Amino acid sequence: MHPMLNFAVKAARRAGAIINRASDNLDALTVRHKSLNDLVSEVDRAAEDAIIDTLKRVYPNHAILAEESGASGDSEYQWIIDPLDGTTNFLHGFPIYAVSIALAHKGQIQHAVIYDPTRNDLYTASRGAGAFLNDKRLRVSRRDKLIDTLIGTGFPFRMGADIDAYTGMFKDLTTKTAGIRRPGAAALDLASVAAGRLDGFWEIGLSPWDMAAGTLLITEAGGLVGDLEGEPNHMENGRIVAGNPKIFVQLLQAIRPHISDRLRN
Repeated sequence: MHPMLNFAVKAARRAGAIINRASDNLDALTVRHKSLNDLVSEVDRAAEDAIIDTLKRVYPNHAILAEESGASGDSEYQWIIDPLDGTTNFLHGFPIYAVSIALAHKGQIQHAVIYDPTRNDLYTASRGAGAFLNDKRLRVSRRDKLIDTLIGTGFPFRMGADIDAYTGMFKDLTTKTAGIRRPGAAALDLASVAAGRLDGFWEIGLSPWDMAAGTLLITEAGGLVGDLEGEPNHMENGRIVAGNPKIFVQLLQAIRPHISDRLRN
């Protein structure tokens, strides 16, 4: 394992231990609304602090982009961190949430870790070296017909103007697939595409820390990732489509008629 990936794993496990301890006493947590439908708890903060502390000890000059503390530092290397993806699930005791850490060099993601603390599942990837779940090599699924697929999604929680375009996509895809799932933690959904449990995924309104690690997992597992038009702008515009190569193309075709002018690049 690459040394930088190894430290990211240590940081993710440290955060996971904080999250698991807190999950035993959810009623005691302090929670606030960052905005409508966007909750943050003291656990998010504590987990993020633990990750940054672990990374800064070894790489003090690297830049950070983290969900709770924002962007800091100026370096070719940037750690992109979501300390607890799926906070709303976590606060309800719904056991689908994860820690997500990625390292970008000159804007290109090089290393990725997604850690699922409830299952002790560790997803890792390094550019050019493959994607793994607990040391087992990951490959995207081989399904090639959209009607046979299980597709992941996330509802746009900052509802606003995009909800009508999204519901059009959702309605169409419910009839063109075997099923749609909405577990509530994008990082784990992307990991599930890499692992072949989901054949594809799409969502609108994500942040870089939701996607960074999961996108490298998918590409290293043989899949494709882009925005709603298939272009590599998802990290900038927050709109993502992912899947095995054949389903990726079919997802784009199904989504295209529903893209509003606001959602075009």
